[in-house]
Amino acid sequence: MADEATAAEAQPSPAVGGRSGRPLSAAFVRTVTAPGKYHDGGGLGLLLRVEPTGSKRWVQRLTIGHRRREIGLGSPPVVTLAMAREAALANARLARDGVDPVGERRRARETLSFAQAVDRHLSSKLDEFSNAKHRAQWRSTLDSYAGPVIGALPVAQIAVADVLRVLQPIWATRTETASRLRGRIEAVLSWATVAGHRTGDNPARWKGNLDHLLPKPAKIARSGNQPALALADTPRWFAAVAQRPGAASLALRFAALTAARSGEVRGALWSEIDPEARVWTVPAERMKAGRAHRVPLTAPALAIIEAARSLPAGRAPLIFPAPSGVALSDMALSAVMRRVHAAATTDGDPGFVDPRSGRPAVPHGLRSTFRDWAAEGGYERDMAEIALAHTVGSAVERAYRRSDMLERRRSMMSAWAGLLTGAPSTAAAVPLRGRQ
Repeated sequence: MADEATAAEAQPSPAVGGRSGRPLSAAFVRTVTAPGKYHDGGGLGLLLRVEPTGSKRWVQRLTIGHRRREIGLGSPPVVTLAMAREAALANARLARDGVDPVGERRRARETLSFAQAVDRHLSSKLDEFSNAKHRAQWRSTLDSYAGPVIGALPVAQIAVADVLRVLQPIWATRTETASRLRGRIEAVLSWATVAGHRTGDNPARWKGNLDHLLPKPAKIARSGNQPALALADTPRWFAAVAQRPGAASLALRFAALTAARSGEVRGALWSEIDPEARVWTVPAERMKAGRAHRVPLTAPALAIIEAARSLPAGRAPLIFPAPSGVALSDMALSAVMRRVHAAATTDGDPGFVDPRSGRPAVPHGLRSTFRDWAAEGGYERDMAEIALAHTVGSAVERAYRRSDMLERRRSMMSAWAGLLTGAPSTAAAVPLRGRQ
């Protein structure tokens, strides 16, 4: 009984117009069920209204000029306590200047596009990202997939059908990316609702919405692994890619030779290459695990780096830049693979497909092909996992492991390069000039 009394005392008074003097907490907002009006305090006029049905909604009471207004700010849990406070503060500032927030929101809904909403949402959320890489990933995903489809649409007009036009083309083939994209679209539209740029349900919400229209990510039969090349096809595929000019083709071959992730290759800098040691060191901030990763460079990999000097933007800090000097997009490497596959499917040839799923291979699947090759070749498991920059062993084991097996991995990567290029494996160096 004492615990119940203490809990009751901790809750703000539900009486209409009553004020406890204490601000609401996120836990209270989540758990309160008793009907009433719960004031947040702080002078913003924000309160949580709980209906007898159990539904909850945020309301703000403001005086604008001589007129008292009640403004709806959405409902938990979509609109959190922090989001409601942020919107209430923005409204209070407008009211102080004699501006009606409701009218302002109505005007904003008529003009703000999704692309503009992305800009504004991200500008307010930058501090929540742990590093620049996460910020870039957030932005890149929205720009690459959502921007071309709904970027120009007013956020007030975006409906479920528009979100589906973004997600459906990649839902079955790039399920993890599509799932993250959906969450990011939902976050942007949720911000737009709280900020007054749209009303109604969030069309990107999963539960009770898109889950009725799209298969659950975990249930998509073919989404387990990224489609990988069959080992028998790797020399033919590598030769086909080598016939294509441009930075994306070079980067794709370099990714295959190093078993690196696409993002690590696309962001590779000349300053990360040690020509004497024949090593590429990817700094921690560009690695998924947050640790620097050394990659031994075989003769074919060094030859590709040399070839990159002749690219149009060869003076850029990036090794594989786009013609404008900026980093290649993830779609650039995927496009090369699609074109190579399409060109190979003539005359009844199946092209370059995953032997398990039958789907066309994608850049990330090259890492799976390498891992299969290493396992079949009898290479030590830890050495292959380190080559993929995976976390190996427990925290204690990692603390005592001083070596990253660089030279042993060099021999393994040389043999892998021999398979790709169809040449005898060799670790011999290709003369690599210093940066001009």
